[in-house]
Amino acid sequence: MSTIIFHNFSKAPTPVAPFSHAAEFDGWIQLTGQMPTDPKDDSRPLEEGIEKQTQQVMDNLIIVLTELDLTLENVFSCRVYLTEFERDYKAMNAVYKLYFQRDRLPARTCVGVTALARKALVEIDMVARRP
Repeated sequence: MSTIIFHNFSKAPTPVAPFSHAAEFDGWIQLTGQMPTDPKDDSRPLEEGIEKQTQQVMDNLIIVLTELDLTLENVFSCRVYLTEFERDYKAMNAVYKLYFQRDRLPARTCVGVTALARKALVEIDMVARRP
């Protein structure tokens, strides 16, 4: 019987609530949604604009993947949360797609939400699988 492994990493951004950076079971890994916080100084104000915030979120997710000895190629699916869906959807996608190979886009859901922690514009979580 497999055991759930809860991962926390010092190089990843400090969680904004009580959760692990990732939870793993039987080779499947759920990466907790990342905020556009600076992993070196989470007290810094968030960057303005959806492009910069999306880039920071993706970079933060890459930190967690790297700590797990994984890459974006191991990502199976993503969920994107936007506080200003109509305004930011197109610009978020322009940044998001830069991180994945054109023929290896993960399954994805994108939803509009009323608010995110720290008044962020975007949050993204991922499911990855070990080879």
